This record gives sequence, C-alpha cells and structure tokens, in this order.
Amino acid sequence: MQTINLSMLNEPIPFYIVLSFFLTTILTLYILLFAINKTHPKSVSMIAVGLVIWLFFQAYLLKIDFYHELNTKIPRFPLAIFPPFLFILILFNTQKGKDFIDKLPLDYLTYLHIVRIPVEIVLFWLFLEKQVPELMTFEGRNFDILAGITAPIIGFLYFRKQIISKKALLILNFVCLALVINIVVNAFFALPLPFQQQAFEQPNVAVLKFPVGWLPSFVVPVVVFCQLAAIRRLLK
Repeated sequence: MQTINLSMLNEPIPFYIVLSFFLTTILTLYILLFAINKTHPKSVSMIAVGLVIWLFFQAYLLKIDFYHELNTKIPRFPLAIFPPFLFILILFNTQKGKDFIDKLPLDYLTYLHIVRIPVEIVLFWLFLEKQVPELMTFEGRNFDILAGITAPIIGFLYFRKQIISKKALLILNFVCLALVINIVVNAFFALPLPFQQQAFEQPNVAVLKFPVGWLPSFVVPVVVFCQLAAIRRLLK
C-alpha cells in the first residue's frame, strides 16, 4: 500500500503565487464576461453575479479548509468540480443553452485561452514549493501551455488574416481540448483522496487551498466550456 505524503497540506502558499493566481482568475472572469456581453448584453449582469457568488462560495470553503477533510465517507472535493461541469452539460443539452452558445463570439472563445499561460507558470511555481507533483507541470506531463501560447497566434491568423482554414481551426481546438483533458485527468488522480493513483510522494494539495482551488472549480470549467463552444460553432 502506498504512503501518501501530506506534509504540505497545511503549509501556506507563498503570497506571490496567491496574487498571481488570483489575478489569473480575475482575467478569466473578465474575458468570459466581455465575450458574453458582446452577444448577450441583457444577460451578462445576471451571469456575472452568479459567477461571483460561486467564486466567493468556493473561496469560503477553501479558507475554512473544507476540502482538507480527506477521510470523510463521501469525498468533499467533487463539490468544487461537479456543479460547473453539470451546468456546462445542461447548456449543451437544452435548446436555450444551445442558442446561448451559438451566439457567442468565436474570436473571444479563442483568445480566452491565453489564461492557460499564467496557469501553467503558477503550476510550475507550486511544484517548486512542493504543492503539486512535477507531472502537473510543463516539465512533466502537462503541455497545456502550448494551447495558451498558440491562442493569440491562431486568432490572428484566422480572424485577422484569414490564412488558416476553418477545418484547421477545428483540428487545433480538438488538440487543445485533448491537452486540457490530459492535465485534468493527471491532476485528478494525483489528489490525496481514495482514488489517488500517482504522485504519492508529492500529491496535488494546492487545489485544496485558496485561491488555487479556483482552478478546478472555475478556470478549468471556463476553459473547457470555451473549447467545446468553439468546436460546436465550427462544426455547425
């Protein structure tokens, strides 16, 4: 039986990392709301309030160490990830949701992925602080930073210069979706929970703390949503 190292669970995250990820989350929220406002100006205020409430709710749970209780019969961490992904599932499977998605501006759905660059930098810093395993960084199995780097390039070549085709953009979106799924799966199985399969010496404890807990509860769902919405738009 593997012995899980939880020595860093109660260690604070350095302030520069906290500030960097806090600003990354704000940037993600801003770009998303800016994109929604382009085509749904009447709905953006209500959506903004809902998202801010969700962020504050998760911040509260993280600040009281709610997710630090690892031995409960029912794991608590799914409370951070299931609601946003359930909401995404509802959007893609209801007519109103589909209508909402189909009007979103494809260019901003693409440009939003630049937030994946600071996310990857933060993950690398967290690895150096022994808060996440190396496999969650670009030195390990995480190549998601490539999606962030290519987002503005793809946007410029497709929307401004019309150099690349719609088919090429669709393929790139599928590749970038695969990249985020890859890191999500690896991060999930590195959590110090009963289903942990890897990174026992240095598990993924950072996402159980504020503000990095916003990564699985907000930033990742937004990235996945924008990726799926872009794919839907391009397939149509």
